[in-house]
Amino acid sequence: MRSWVRSSIGVVSVAVAVVAGPALSQHAAPVGESLAREGELPVLGIPGLGEAAEFYFSPDSGSIIGNAKREGDASHQVYTATLDGKQIRRVSDGAQTACSYYFPDGKRLLWTSTRDWPNLPPGNWSDPRDYPKGAELYTSDLEGKDIKRLTNNQLYEAEASISPDGQWILFGRQIDGKMDLWRMRTDGSGEQQVTKTPEWQEGGAFYMPDGETIITRAWRIEDEAIERARPMQLFTVKHDGSELKQITQDAGMHWAPYPAPDGKHVAYVRLAPPRNFDVYLRNLETGDEKPLTRYDGFDGFPAISPDGNWMAFASSRENKPGERTLRTYVMDVSSLGLGPKAKK
Repeated sequence: MRSWVRSSIGVVSVAVAVVAGPALSQHAAPVGESLAREGELPVLGIPGLGEAAEFYFSPDSGSIIGNAKREGDASHQVYTATLDGKQIRRVSDGAQTACSYYFPDGKRLLWTSTRDWPNLPPGNWSDPRDYPKGAELYTSDLEGKDIKRLTNNQLYEAEASISPDGQWILFGRQIDGKMDLWRMRTDGSGEQQVTKTPEWQEGGAFYMPDGETIITRAWRIEDEAIERARPMQLFTVKHDGSELKQITQDAGMHWAPYPAPDGKHVAYVRLAPPRNFDVYLRNLETGDEKPLTRYDGFDGFPAISPDGNWMAFASSRENKPGERTLRTYVMDVSSLGLGPKAKK
């Protein structure tokens, strides 16, 4: 996972009546009664995923991939799903999994698993002091077949994504308790360390649309022991490790950044006391921000579709009293103009 939230906030199935209908693109999308809170754009559920969070879009914006726990699953597994929920497929094979992503050509998938180290301690995906050893990176076809292993060690390697041109895999690697960003070719060759910051722990990183700039979050090592509301900041860095720049400055949690396809905005999560996680949209050029979610609970793991029409996110907004679970939703952000800009 891309943060420490996973074990403390579980996930549950979506219970929203939706039917196929007109979409903002050529793909079927969820329709029905909006689950938005006051001040939000329309929010719709994706049926059938079960316990689900941290989903990312396919290149054609018609499907998502992420972690879910459905009936019969002993642990969270990698699933793909169409936005209307009519096609849901388990990709992984039953071992502990996390952090999945589509290749830009839409033909292969990237995911993390402990499948080849069954005898190692399971660890805790949400505790950086106990991340699972042997969390390796794999690729597969869309059905979870033709699996190819990219890393081969007993380290924690996860929080992975792929450059827009499909040439580089970006991921987090923990060595002796120290987290840094790394990149490698899509066949596992050519490993290069991106960040080398002794005081910061980076992770949850993605390429910006320019294919050279990376957006990431980091916390100070001295704050590692803070289990709730750990202070975090957003950074950009070039993928050769140069031009590291801190984007946010105010105290508190700035977490789970995801770039918009316009190359100018980023969605990320802020925490307001006591426990209100909301998704914000930030203009990287001006620093201007506005909230996208306004639910008094947990909203997180934002991801904007390549066409700029949808934002997937996880939320506890349908929980019953006492529940600590998440469901996956999409917000119609087509009115915000976040789609890719025409090349000059």
